[in-house]
This record gives sequence, C-alpha cells and structure tokens, in this order.
Amino acid sequence: MITSRLRTLRDHIRWAVSRFHEEDLFFGHGTDNAWDEARQLVLGAVHLPWEIADSYLDCRLEVDEIALLQRLIMRRVDERIPTPYLLGEAWFCGMSFIVDDRVLIPRSPIAELIENRFAPWLPDEPARILDLCTGSGCIGIACADVFPDAEVVLADLSYEALEVANKNIERHGVDTRVYTVQGDGFDGLPGQRFDLIVSNPPYVDAEDFADMPDEYQHEPELALACGSDGLNLVRRMLSQAADHLTDKGLLIVEVGNSQVHVQALYPEVDFAWLDFLRGGHGVFMLTAAQCRDHQALFETRV
Repeated sequence: MITSRLRTLRDHIRWAVSRFHEEDLFFGHGTDNAWDEARQLVLGAVHLPWEIADSYLDCRLEVDEIALLQRLIMRRVDERIPTPYLLGEAWFCGMSFIVDDRVLIPRSPIAELIENRFAPWLPDEPARILDLCTGSGCIGIACADVFPDAEVVLADLSYEALEVANKNIERHGVDTRVYTVQGDGFDGLPGQRFDLIVSNPPYVDAEDFADMPDEYQHEPELALACGSDGLNLVRRMLSQAADHLTDKGLLIVEVGNSQVHVQALYPEVDFAWLDFLRGGHGVFMLTAAQCRDHQALFETRV
C-alpha cells in the first residue's frame, strides 16, 4: 500500500477522491459526490470536524493515522462499505448518531420537516410522538430535540436495531422521555395514541431492491425491502393508524419510489405529498380525520 508520499489530510482526501472515481463508487449515504465522501471519511476517521479550516488539511499525520486512513479508504473501495459504517457514526438534523450494520444509515428527507418543527401542518406542540420503524432512533430523538416537552416512543421489529437506538438515547441524554418498544408495526403499542406518528419504514419494491448498488447490501434487508410493491408494512400501518392518532394527530410516512404504488393502490385518497428544499421525495402526510375516513378502505387492501 502507498504510504511514503501521502503524509497530510489533504493528500489522503485527494487520493481517496481519485480512487473513488476510478472504482466508480456509489454515493448516497450522507454525501452525493466523491469529494464530500472523501472529506467525511478522512476527517471523521481522525476525529476532526467537517467544518475545519482548510489550512488544517496540510497538517502532517502520525504513522498510525496514515495506516488507519489508508485501511479505511481501501475498505470503502474494495468492500463498498458506506462511510458511516466505517466510522460508526452518521449525522442527522445536525446530531451525531451511532450506526452499524444493524440499522439503516440516516438519510431521510424527513429531517427537513423536523428542523421546521413540522410547520405549518402540526397545529399544536405534540405531547406524544411515535417514531415507527425507528432503526437507529434518529427521527424520534431529533423530534425529542425540537420538542423538548414531548414523550417519544421508538418502535421497531428488530431487537438488534433497538439496541442501537438505546445507545443513541443514552448518547443524547433523553432517557427520561424517550424509550423503545419492540413490535411488528403497531403490535407493541396496544391502546396508545400519539399527536404525531412519523415513519421511515421498509418500502423498497422487489425490482428496485434487485437493482440497488453494492453499498446497500451492507444495510439490513429487513429495513429496506417489503414485498413486490414495497408496501407490505405500509398497508398495515394505514389500516391501523386511525386507532393510534389523537383527534388532531398527523401521520407522516416515507415511501420513496414506492409513491407510485401508493397512488395506484389508493386513488381515492388525497395524500399530501410533501416537497423538500434539499431534495427528497415520496413522503406523504395524512391527518387523523383522513385516516378515520378511509380506514375501512385501508382495511380492505391490507
């Protein structure tokens, strides 16, 4: 492995960019280009902030740091492991989260809604929030950050994912009002109602899953794929949501490319498809009243 001529942070970022382009890597787990990916990996590996002044990039590295950086860069290239897994950390809503291959890497456009406190759709401060299919817990914990008086439940089918979510609850010091529940969909929440239900469930359809880049193969399939149209879980969620929302509650669900399947399956339903300034698509919103009005329809199409 080359070591003698790569001595600075800048050297390693440049080398990483060249290798990433040469090997035609896919970027989609926090960055969308080789330069940002290389900067994230190199600076993160030596515990330096993304916003560091460029003058620091010319600092010379210790021998052990050089070995670490070159090992991580080569793993990113050879094994196609996403950078957040290599670092054990991902950022969401300006907050740091522990991640590993038990959970999806946070990247949902729902972050933009959280940062805006779900304005203008959420009429009042929510007292109870549910992050359904929570994974790392990033959505629910970020909601707890912007709504400091809310109780937040993080629910997931995967015990392994909830182990990671509990670590993130501890990391952010919100254990007095954020807790985890294990269950399939709403099964672990009998009789509970929420002012806001937010979900980034598995929604990738069979065709898209078969075509996903190698980087996605490191993420848990349970959190990505969900049937031929991607809606196996979403259909059940819609049929039960009315029973878990307060009178003025909101349901917000990300379905990505499976938006086309939602629209085809429920042409009678006036979903509000949300727009994002920073990109992203396939996130719908329904009010509690809409969930009640269409519950019979939803139940017939589970």
